[in-house]
Amino acid sequence: MPEGFTASGLQRVHELAEQHVGGERVPGLVALLAHSGHVHVEALGELAVGGRPVARDSIFRIASTSKPIAAAAALALAQEGLFTLDEPVERLVPELAERRVLRRMDGPLEDTVPADRPITVRDLLTFTFGFGLVMEMFTAPSPWPVVRAAEEELHLATIGPPNPDVQPEPDTWIANLGTLPLLAQPGERWLYNTGASVLGVLLARAAGEPIAEVLRSRIFEPLGMRDTGFWTERTERLATAYRSGPEGLVAWDEPNGTWSRPPAFGDAAAGLLSTVDDLHAFAAMLLGAGSPVLSQESVRAMTSDQLTPAQKSHGGLGPDFFARRSWGFCQAVLDSGAFGWDGGLGTTWLVDPGSDLVTIVLTQRMFDTHEPPRVHRVIQAAAYSALA
Repeated sequence: MPEGFTASGLQRVHELAEQHVGGERVPGLVALLAHSGHVHVEALGELAVGGRPVARDSIFRIASTSKPIAAAAALALAQEGLFTLDEPVERLVPELAERRVLRRMDGPLEDTVPADRPITVRDLLTFTFGFGLVMEMFTAPSPWPVVRAAEEELHLATIGPPNPDVQPEPDTWIANLGTLPLLAQPGERWLYNTGASVLGVLLARAAGEPIAEVLRSRIFEPLGMRDTGFWTERTERLATAYRSGPEGLVAWDEPNGTWSRPPAFGDAAAGLLSTVDDLHAFAAMLLGAGSPVLSQESVRAMTSDQLTPAQKSHGGLGPDFFARRSWGFCQAVLDSGAFGWDGGLGTTWLVDPGSDLVTIVLTQRMFDTHEPPRVHRVIQAAAYSALA
């Protein structure tokens, strides 16, 4: 038994994970618990229904769990002096200069007012730059004009599941975004997702190299994250992605599908693949005061509340989104001091410095709502109960 966890607690984690694996639930999962240098891993089920077994080194599409990694890369480049967090983005992303803002988020694209101020790098990191996803988009009786333009005409793939197959190369992607008005004034409110995609474009231009190379040199190589990237040749280790259908699970992306080849647009918001050990290495860096990637000051900023009460007053992903959490840089910060973020294709990543606990659950079943399915929540709760 690893010191730091109780035998009964780890047995409970195994039983709970096992209850959720198989058939029409979760075809397979890898879960990691780490506490005070001791690590426990569960690898259960299959990479695809009726397929080969899941292993500890199986690869998963981590979707929005990509976001904290993008934030760390941004802070690394800021430490290099390539930009400051409070400078306007227009030096590196002139496509977002002199913005117009919709009078109403669901209104005509031409009904706008001037932006009150420029967009800053900090706005991208905190998701307050004025464009992104809100839940009202999905309850509207008909698509908002800005949503229709962004997704159907300009192929931004920034509202809904990630889709590297349709996104154009970075210069075209950001030029397309620049043709649209903002949904809100810069700094006014939190809007999900798009900030991290724009951040990826900015990082690539600041460093003078593709975003994949920025992440490799600043994050993946220093931390030994060998299996994290925007695509993989090791498709025999990649899980099939599933979504819920009226008659059960439906394959959404096969191992030889979208993530088996380099994308035109490396989406820093939701495009990465990873493994449980790679994500643990990233978590351990943050728990270890940032070495060898970030300064302690950068880690503190990334993992602390960065929103004002006024910004949170507009809500987030649902009316109670900010009830027990806020937002740091590209990730949630819980009232308990824990931080992390989830990937809607089936992953959760939670780091609790107060308990020195990391809990990672990787599946490849798409979330049915904005909240993680029960398997993620029960394993996270069991991880705390397993502490010695």
